[in-house]
Amino acid sequence: MTYKLIQKTFQKEYKERSELYRKRLSEWRKQPPVIQIEKPTNIAAARRKGYKAKEGFIVVRVRVKRGKRKTKKRMRGRKPSKTGKFVSRQKSLQLIAEERAGRKFKDKGYEVLNSYFVGSDGTYKFFEVILVSDKVMKLQKGRVFRGLTYQGRKMRGLC
Repeated sequence: MTYKLIQKTFQKEYKERSELYRKRLSEWRKQPPVIQIEKPTNIAAARRKGYKAKEGFIVVRVRVKRGKRKTKKRMRGRKPSKTGKFVSRQKSLQLIAEERAGRKFKDKGYEVLNSYFVGSDGTYKFFEVILVSDKVMKLQKGRVFRGLTYQGRKMRGLC
């Protein structure tokens, strides 16, 4: 019951764009793109995705730039219709966030378990990625890079 109330408060903050929410976003913008945090911002969502408050579980906040992917300006002498300035991404921003977190913490022995959305502003979207130590839970190696997390399966049309 308490997690349901926490979830409702978090949704209300996001919907109303409360002062606390805006302050959080301005702080997050100044931080590095991938940063390890002590505890999840939205504990209800984290618990739903498999987070446990014990050794071996860490939470990482990832900042991803919103919008379409820019392409380089090509040299002349090509078909004009193929010189699109922006190309839509094939991956979701959440999957990109999972991959970035997985790459950064791979050498420390962590695998991506799941992720969830925590906020967005005009330029960035913020996700929290749950990582698990290899010693705590035996997950498949490199599952985020092979599309085996929920977002990866969703992108491939399996969910």
